[in-house]
Amino acid sequence: MNFKGKKIVLGITGGIAAYKCAELIRRWVQYGAEVEVIMTRAAQEFITPLTMETLSNRRVHTDLFPQKEFSATVHIDLADWADAVIIAPATADFIAKLRNGVGDDLLSTVCLAAWRKTVVAPAMNSNMWANPAVQENLGILSERGYLIIQPEEGDLACGYKGAGRLPDPHIIDHWLAYFMHSKSLLKGKTVLITAGRTEEEIDPVRLITNRSSGKMGFALARQAFYNGARVILVAGPNDLKPLPGIEYHQVTTAEEMYEIVTETVDPADIVIANAAVSDYRSKDVFFRKVKKEKEEMDLHLVANPDILAQLGVRKGNRVLVGFALETDNEHANAREKLRRKNLDMIILNNPIEDGAAFGYDTNKVTIFRKRGKPIEMPVMTKDDVADRIIQEVGKLMVDRTKSTKARKPKSTK
Repeated sequence: MNFKGKKIVLGITGGIAAYKCAELIRRWVQYGAEVEVIMTRAAQEFITPLTMETLSNRRVHTDLFPQKEFSATVHIDLADWADAVIIAPATADFIAKLRNGVGDDLLSTVCLAAWRKTVVAPAMNSNMWANPAVQENLGILSERGYLIIQPEEGDLACGYKGAGRLPDPHIIDHWLAYFMHSKSLLKGKTVLITAGRTEEEIDPVRLITNRSSGKMGFALARQAFYNGARVILVAGPNDLKPLPGIEYHQVTTAEEMYEIVTETVDPADIVIANAAVSDYRSKDVFFRKVKKEKEEMDLHLVANPDILAQLGVRKGNRVLVGFALETDNEHANAREKLRRKNLDMIILNNPIEDGAAFGYDTNKVTIFRKRGKPIEMPVMTKDDVADRIIQEVGKLMVDRTKSTKARKPKSTK
């Protein structure tokens, strides 16, 4: 998650979920953000300012008029400094304050000044969450431009079970990144992305697969979403968590991936085929474990559908992007795949290079297009690589739009 250089004000109000803020601060600092923390008096009943100061390495703000320091404009200073102000957890009481423009403490006055860049993450008892007054308040805040992160369902600290849990940190990270990085490069476009590996069963114990983790494909889905696209993500087996706001399809085999891609491709303006699809599957799938009875064993393999080749055949006016994982003659093989599969762009990476191995959080790629020189990129985080790829895809979309307009005959009257 790329928060490097971002300035975040975290407002903590008086709910039991306040303890989860310690993990949020730790993550954001690790991601490269600067974090200022404001705690209401009620929040300090649940977790201490000392904990937050230790994790943020900054003094925690608790008073509108702190003693022994100039404080006349501290609320304005914090609001102007922040790239985003996030209230987590946001209690029903504080949500009502926001809706009605009440400014009676430091956090509420900061929010009054920073209303254009405030994110609200409610957390409360499920009956309180369902209260029409709370829902009305949140609806009005949403209409005013606040981003509301919906709470999750589950076991609540009060003993209830239902909606009201503060979402897991990775969900809050996702929405906060969306809020801070949101662009309109792909607004109105639909992007279909394949990710991860596929698995082909031999028997109940053994399978044919590869080491792809899915991290690159998920990063591409995030960046496309942050750039305003509707995103459809089709992923093979992985240990990652689906991202809210992104249409997600889980598959296992190459044939399953082919079926879902075929069903979902029609509305797509852009297709990014990042999945490491198994080229072959076992002709025979055994329903019981094959016993070791000989020194050698022959396994008859048959070809799986070539998803990318099929997409190239029915490409139409879409932008089609593929990936080439090569360990020998990398550039020549990538260019040949670009031509042979009717792609607009291909991303080359070599898994035996430093920083580009399977499962890493970094990658090192070269971008090839039909025209122009290859774009050699250094080792970068997969989110940064994905951001650059999406920017290049956006340029292709702009060029394609200009070309289409240029070909249209001028009307004559």
